[in-house]
Amino acid sequence: MRRLDHLPDRGILHAKAGRRNFTLTRFAPTEDLAPYVEHYWFVRWDLRGQEPYRQVILSHPSINLVFERESIGIHTGVHGIREISDSKLLIDEGTALGVKFRAGGFYPFWRQPISQLKGITVPGEQLFGAELPRIEQRLFAQSSGEQMAAEAEMSLRGLKPVRDPDAELASEIVEAAARNREIALAGELAAMFGMSLRSLQRLFNQYVGVSPKWVIRRFRLHDAAQLAEQGETPDWSQLSAELGYFDQSHFIKDFKAVTGRSPEAHVRAHQKLTQMLECDAQPST
Repeated sequence: MRRLDHLPDRGILHAKAGRRNFTLTRFAPTEDLAPYVEHYWFVRWDLRGQEPYRQVILSHPSINLVFERESIGIHTGVHGIREISDSKLLIDEGTALGVKFRAGGFYPFWRQPISQLKGITVPGEQLFGAELPRIEQRLFAQSSGEQMAAEAEMSLRGLKPVRDPDAELASEIVEAAARNREIALAGELAAMFGMSLRSLQRLFNQYVGVSPKWVIRRFRLHDAAQLAEQGETPDWSQLSAELGYFDQSHFIKDFKAVTGRSPEAHVRAHQKLTQMLECDAQPST
């Protein structure tokens, strides 16, 4: 299974600081599951004797299936899209194997409107039924993230998904929204694919789980956070206009709602973290 070491940390806030507390490895799906799965991610942490660490994430328009083993035990869940930020508190030690589905890619496994999963996590039993304990046992018996991802693939194949052209169209449209920063409005995205806005909204409700407007703005907020963490202070007024906001105040309100900080406060917090990391990296004299 091919490792994906080149992927950016889009959506992982303060990723450099986070990676001092956990390791993250990602793997590409095999060819038969590539229409459904974007990648597998494997996280391991060992904070025994240290303070817990909370990692904040600006979620993508993707469903994640997560198999997790912590000190309190093993649990598996299907994580719907969080409209604000999501976070994970890392305590003691643990491992997690996640399946990040393509936008639209989870529908062939779930076969219900993906909007029903918005903002919630449902137990893995709702996907795998009584087979889940055996799947977890096999998966956590593996010695590497790559082997765990291969076990997850076997379990997904057992659900016998059938490719859905509309699901794949939804994935294509979401990818276009991610690539084309000039797209600021849902109507522009609909026109690009020769659809009415209402048709696009229905497609997203069924296959993606959130609105086209939300998807566009989430990708642009990813862009804004990434720029801020690269040491660049964007022209917030210009950026808010590029994102399709009526004015800068609405952009700031949305940014604060999903990150917990205003854009400028986020830049200051990142600069402070960077300085701390640089101090820690300097040899003591």
